[in-house]
Amino acid sequence: MKLFRKKETVRAVPEIAAAPRSLQNDSQLPPAVEPFEKELYDRLRFAVPIIDAALMKMIRLTGGFQVLCSDPSLQQELDSFLENIPVGISGKSINCFVDNFMDSLLTYGSAVGEIAVDSSQERIAGLWNGDVSRIRLSPGSDPFVRKYAVRCGDGSERPVTHPERIVYASLTGGHSLLRGLPALSSILMRIYECIGQNFDRAGNVRYAVTYKPPSGSGDIMYSRERAQQIAEQWADGMNSARCGQVKDFVAVGDVDIKVIGAENQLFDTNVPVRQLLEQLVAKLSIPPFLLGLSWSSTERMSSQQADILTSELEYYRRLLTPVICDIGSAFLSSIGSEAVCRVEWSNINLQDESVLAESRLKNAQAREIELRLENSSDKNVNN
Repeated sequence: MKLFRKKETVRAVPEIAAAPRSLQNDSQLPPAVEPFEKELYDRLRFAVPIIDAALMKMIRLTGGFQVLCSDPSLQQELDSFLENIPVGISGKSINCFVDNFMDSLLTYGSAVGEIAVDSSQERIAGLWNGDVSRIRLSPGSDPFVRKYAVRCGDGSERPVTHPERIVYASLTGGHSLLRGLPALSSILMRIYECIGQNFDRAGNVRYAVTYKPPSGSGDIMYSRERAQQIAEQWADGMNSARCGQVKDFVAVGDVDIKVIGAENQLFDTNVPVRQLLEQLVAKLSIPPFLLGLSWSSTERMSSQQADILTSELEYYRRLLTPVICDIGSAFLSSIGSEAVCRVEWSNINLQDESVLAESRLKNAQAREIELRLENSSDKNVNN
């Protein structure tokens, strides 16, 4: 009778999971991104334009993609759905959703989205990019199942009714790409602020007019009146430039006119600013020439930097591919199909077209030589 006994489903429990906490415990994990951390990264992108430019370029350089269905008869319907699906209140198409999703992924280290379903018509109504600072993750009954909770405005939390409609992705460790940059950026902003203050003082030319009455003359008694007259005439001469007129300043006696701060020199900030920018570029893994930084670099170095960026973009593509497949599979399931879909990305082109054409030509020539050698060796064996 043991053969007819119902087998119990045994869940896989990893041994490296947190031992003191049972899988049935409802203790929640920290939110994906703390609210103050999200605001910090938003202000960082707003304050340092080079960081915002680097992230936007990485989003655009990730390239386009095509979602292919395993059932060719549903390919046209799938393409129409992905091209016309609403995203939030202002976007449209799966590309818009992926761009916003990747923007959150790079900025905050994690991204979340929701597949909105129209319950009346039982179809997918659109996609929504969520706020990662309001999402809290917790383990489910299975160690590989996540539960989601949404933080409300009053501080309370409510569980997500349909977690299967949530798409979520995070970078390695869930850390933002901008982690470690606020300290460097604060120093950089301090340097720029000091440069602005120095130009307010020395860049905006101010004059010091000094009147020295000759000793032993009666002008010493009337030095205050002479100074007031000189000040009035000097102000009149300076203000005349606003009216498009040029007036000369004429004074009698020993009058000395100097530019305030002309003897001082501004500090050279090229070295510290470049050192800070090098740290930012190294963290963002983007070649300097893509950000308009005219640093001296050889052609070989630029090619290596482009290869490094390509590997970074491939990593981001691996994170986005499951999210796109989940959306495509959800649509196929909504129309009653069991077909699956896969994502085919376009080639990342960071090189010149002439260089790519030359490399393809060399590969074709090498392949032709290999075929000739194989044919000649086969003939020798037959003889």
